[in-house]
Amino acid sequence: MEPIKVTAIFDIGRTNKKFFLFDQDFKEVYKVYHRLDFIEDEDGEACESIAALTKWVKQTLKEALALPGFLITKLNFTTYGASFVHIDQMGNPVAPLYNYLKEYPEEILGQFYAKYGPEEKFSRETSSPALAMLNSGLQLYWLKYAKPETFKKIHRSLHLPQYLSFLFTGKAVSEYTSIGCHTGLWDFGKGTYHDWVNKEGINQILPEVVDTTTSFAKTFDKHSMRVGVGVHDSSAALLSYLQSNEQPFALLSTGTWAISINPFNSSALTTEELRQDCLHFLNKEGRPIKISRLFIGEEHKVQIEKLYAFFGLEKGYYKALAFKKNRFQKAKSITQKRFRFEYLKPEVYGIAQANETDWKGFTDFEDAYYSFIHELTELQVASLNLVLKDTNVQKLYIDGGFNANPIFVEMLRNKLHGINIETTDFALGTALGAGMLVN
Repeated sequence: MEPIKVTAIFDIGRTNKKFFLFDQDFKEVYKVYHRLDFIEDEDGEACESIAALTKWVKQTLKEALALPGFLITKLNFTTYGASFVHIDQMGNPVAPLYNYLKEYPEEILGQFYAKYGPEEKFSRETSSPALAMLNSGLQLYWLKYAKPETFKKIHRSLHLPQYLSFLFTGKAVSEYTSIGCHTGLWDFGKGTYHDWVNKEGINQILPEVVDTTTSFAKTFDKHSMRVGVGVHDSSAALLSYLQSNEQPFALLSTGTWAISINPFNSSALTTEELRQDCLHFLNKEGRPIKISRLFIGEEHKVQIEKLYAFFGLEKGYYKALAFKKNRFQKAKSITQKRFRFEYLKPEVYGIAQANETDWKGFTDFEDAYYSFIHELTELQVASLNLVLKDTNVQKLYIDGGFNANPIFVEMLRNKLHGINIETTDFALGTALGAGMLVN
């Protein structure tokens, strides 16, 4: 029997590492889920192990190539953004895969904005809030001045999707979706790298920019295939929806971050919107699209651990809860705020939060969880409205981990009047988009 021709996709999140095989109708026919423990960088801060990730990616593809029922003809990669892998001339990493939440030294940040700011002017030019290490281009500036010996070893700095592609092609390239995700590298007004990139000589270690649909013919273990250059995950998630919709829509792509994307809004950013974590991405053609970000996955993670500890429950308990209207109405009827967030800042949207979480005021776990999701979705609506306003979008797709949470989804339905909300297969949105780019 002839093996099925398939497209292989690595979908690399900060938490979950996934590998899929799709048939020619883009149906999933094989999958692998994996988690990797963080290690510490040389400063003692948590980061992804680039060695462990590289080993897992190579081993997983090798095992998939050996599967008798499938013939891999195409391969691509989608990963989280704001992350660089710095390699030497031999292609070996010369620095850790630094965590985008790593502390950025105030002295060096001040030095940068003294040269290329002020901060708000720079943010408007690069269409991104000031996010320190999350403006991943500034990681290169930090390396140049804080770790000059490491910086000298860098031959090329590759965004994470392009590094994974490089492992199999040996081609060091960059592409628009990775450059355009709040890196601080791109001047959105000029449509090219920002002046600071050239003035600091950073342009010498950034590889050639190619179209996101670029692929290379390669052979592994006697298997010939086309290998894509990779794509930023939020941009990948958008592609399959653009393919299947003629009417304007927005996408809420959820995971560690909830990214609200309106591909039909490229309006200029105001200073106030930048302060509310609204920015532009570049699409695969290099055109700006408006997005807003909210760190809800990490917030949910830390708060759910506190809830389990307080109520003495096993992990995963909340996943069995169905949406109950009476629970929601009760949460909505309580006017004072009950939660203190760890990461989110409601005040930037003009929304209050509790000084301390009201643990003793909750009657049970569900009471507390409904209150938390109620307050969380208030922020999510405020974030969504930044990209929805002044457009005629009447449909919102939700993909990623939170679309499997009926309490989150139903609360959004209740709060977003006039918007039709559809949930989609949370595992496949980004992977399918990456697959489309090599087909």
